[in-house]
Amino acid sequence: MATLEKENLTNRPPVVVVLGHIDHGKSSLLCAIKDFKITEKESGGITQHIGAYEIEHLGKKITFIDTPGHEAFSAMRSRGAKVADIAILVVAAEEGVKPQTKEAISHIKKSSLPMIVAINKVDKPQSDPPKVKRELARNDILVETEGGKILSVEVSAKTKQGINDLLDLILLVAEMEDLKTNLSLPSEGIIIESYPDNQRGPTATLISKQGILKTGDVLGTDSAWGKVKILENFQGKPITEVLPSAPAIVIGFEKVPQMGEEFKVLPDLESAQKNIKLREKKKTEIFKVEPGQKVINLIIKSDVLGSLEAIEEVLKTLPQKEGRLRILKAEVGEVNEVDLKLAQSSKAKIIGFRVKTNPRAVQLSQLRKIRIMTFEIIYDLVEAVRILMEKEFKPKEELKEIGKVKVLAIFRTEKNRQIVGGKIIEGEVTKGVKIDVLRNEEKVGEGRLISLHKGKKEMEEAKKGEDCGILFEGNVKVQDDDILIIKNYGR
Repeated sequence: MATLEKENLTNRPPVVVVLGHIDHGKSSLLCAIKDFKITEKESGGITQHIGAYEIEHLGKKITFIDTPGHEAFSAMRSRGAKVADIAILVVAAEEGVKPQTKEAISHIKKSSLPMIVAINKVDKPQSDPPKVKRELARNDILVETEGGKILSVEVSAKTKQGINDLLDLILLVAEMEDLKTNLSLPSEGIIIESYPDNQRGPTATLISKQGILKTGDVLGTDSAWGKVKILENFQGKPITEVLPSAPAIVIGFEKVPQMGEEFKVLPDLESAQKNIKLREKKKTEIFKVEPGQKVINLIIKSDVLGSLEAIEEVLKTLPQKEGRLRILKAEVGEVNEVDLKLAQSSKAKIIGFRVKTNPRAVQLSQLRKIRIMTFEIIYDLVEAVRILMEKEFKPKEELKEIGKVKVLAIFRTEKNRQIVGGKIIEGEVTKGVKIDVLRNEEKVGEGRLISLHKGKKEMEEAKKGEDCGILFEGNVKVQDDDILIIKNYGR
């Protein structure tokens, strides 16, 4: 961005991002602040998720980025976009530091952002803030009450306890950071959310860092350009200009810009078009696959581009030594029939994030038995893909022969089960094994061992030379003098 001229500097409001472990109350805290500071009449105008909102506290404004989590924040940061000024690390008072807490701490440190720790859910009987602070200290986060320099506050999104204290601390940190901007320079900032709107065309939420953005301005990013036709505030109300740090909705791009890109106001459309860097990204090449490698094909549908990019970024971090993920298609919008047909032809898994499946696609999925996995939380989506990878890429174990039993007597027969007695002539017999039934040296059926007995006593194993009783379940009736081949999975 352009260098600020000291004589034209003025203060600007802070932009805050909220990060932390799943279920520790990030979203509920953001909602609590919104409900606490925006009147019911005002909040009624917020009809869709735009990625950010603005409040006023003690006569000063604060912008909160409402991202899907640190994955989206990481995706923005990967482009070098300094989207936030302050980070709030949310930690649940009754649970303490969890894996995603540590990931969030890492993201905040890499971004060099000043941090405020919000210990949430202090209204719960089992809450233990001192324990949380000790755990944070072990992760190199030393709060003021423990002798460190990091500010902390105890809050409850449910009761609104500590919300004002948190906002006080945000303003304090903002004052210490001395956030400045230059209103006389052309507007520049960050695209924080974007999506196609069927009625209004490509739509983007942006936050300006300098200058005043106005209706009619020409905008350019690395991937898109346009002229501002409509400007709206975070509540969807028409406005004519946007000051730095305020979130705004912009209509007028010729195509949907990418989340995390920087935008600039340029002199004319020709300049904006020249400013575009050709960065066509083939989804099939995002995850390169070597010949002969095991592959899981994915079709991803999401509510907004921001979520889509966040999902792609975090999926890249999954270990792919045993096999690879390959994204065949990643789009914004509901799951449709085209997705189902592609999934069937390519044996791909369909993943939907905060989207619906249209009725015809639902019918098609039921008819062709194609599963559609849908999620509301990125963390849940990633865990499901991780489990899927473990299942698909796990080396298949082979059954190995571990023993032989000669059948000497049939004690009971009922439906597909029999109790047979025999002598172990080779190896051993253990619980939970597979059984092939040989008659005159030919396989006549198979089944499994339900339980193993010696006399009336059930046992775990029996070895060569011992007599045993076997509860057999299978697709054949065992006869005297049959040979039972005992098999187990090799280790």
